[in-house]
Amino acid sequence: MTIRPAVPRSIDDYIGTFPQDVQRKLQRIRRTIRRAAPQAEEAIRYQIPTFILHGNLISFAAYRHHIGLYPVPEGSAAFHRQIAAYRAARSTVRIPLEEPVPYSLISEMVRLRVRENRRRARAQEAKKGK
Repeated sequence: MTIRPAVPRSIDDYIGTFPQDVQRKLQRIRRTIRRAAPQAEEAIRYQIPTFILHGNLISFAAYRHHIGLYPVPEGSAAFHRQIAAYRAARSTVRIPLEEPVPYSLISEMVRLRVRENRRRARAQEAKKGK
């Protein structure tokens, strides 16, 4: 895999630094996130692709052997059972590059993160209104 020498200015720049097979996966992850959160804005934060909606919604990054997604939402026990095989840390999911990408699980992660971020934004607004 290539080393990213410069800070990417866009998600396209970031994705373009990887081999074609990884680029295809990253582009599909991007589309999956976009479909699950069409109102989110794209950005580069901490040198990786990030979607913003009431704060950081979800970020993804490719590495030598896996693709990481951050942060993992709370969610139900059933959701956590589904994601358990990919869990690397409390707030990290790692999808090995040699395995199929669980796009439906990524969609669910994003939907849960949208709910979390909206709930947090409402709570902050209510706090300001007092």
